[in-house]
Amino acid sequence: MAVRIKLMIMVGVLGLAGLAVGCSNSETSNANANANTTVATTTTSTTTAQQTTPAPGDSEITTSTDASGVKTETRTFKNNTRVSRVVVTTTREGKRTAKVYPVTGEPRELPEDKVATALNDTGDAIADAAGFVVDKTKDAAATAKEGATAVGERAADAGRTVADKTTEGAKTVGEKTAEGARTVGEKTAEGAKTVGSKTAQGAKRAGKAVKDAVTP
Repeated sequence: MAVRIKLMIMVGVLGLAGLAVGCSNSETSNANANANTTVATTTTSTTTAQQTTPAPGDSEITTSTDASGVKTETRTFKNNTRVSRVVVTTTREGKRTAKVYPVTGEPRELPEDKVATALNDTGDAIADAAGFVVDKTKDAAATAKEGATAVGERAADAGRTVADKTTEGAKTVGEKTAEGARTVGEKTAEGAKTVGSKTAQGAKRAGKAVKDAVTP
């Protein structure tokens, strides 16, 4: 009888132990599920909405705002030789900062008094405000190219002027030569006509003189 009681007690203890293990596993699963839900919720809350609009100076502005209220405006320049983009950040409290990224080199913070116009100023104005130095070599090359082009155009204009004057001179000489030839021809014809008239007149007079001499 005592042995049976002991067996029943042992079975009861084992059953309670199994129940405790099952409850523990269930609580662990629920905790894991809650953690996964929290991660998913956090991931969703950091999603940002973006909007792109055109801006001056052949650029465009992409605006995004995260869940914490921080607004980021990225202005990207398409053809500027000095600046590639400028990023303006506005906190929830309204504080604005701007960072300028050059085409080559390290980015720089824009002075506070220039942040307000960073999304409207020209790329060169922003580069100057950020302290980016102009590449004098490129400017000199561009100036030399412009000078060579101007010289070439002036030489071409001079060549065309000389050719025009030469053609005009040749035309004038030709006209004068033709006019001279016509004048000489006319004078020659006039001279021949005069000589012919005088010859005929002389012959007529000679004939009359002979006639008068023969007649008694």
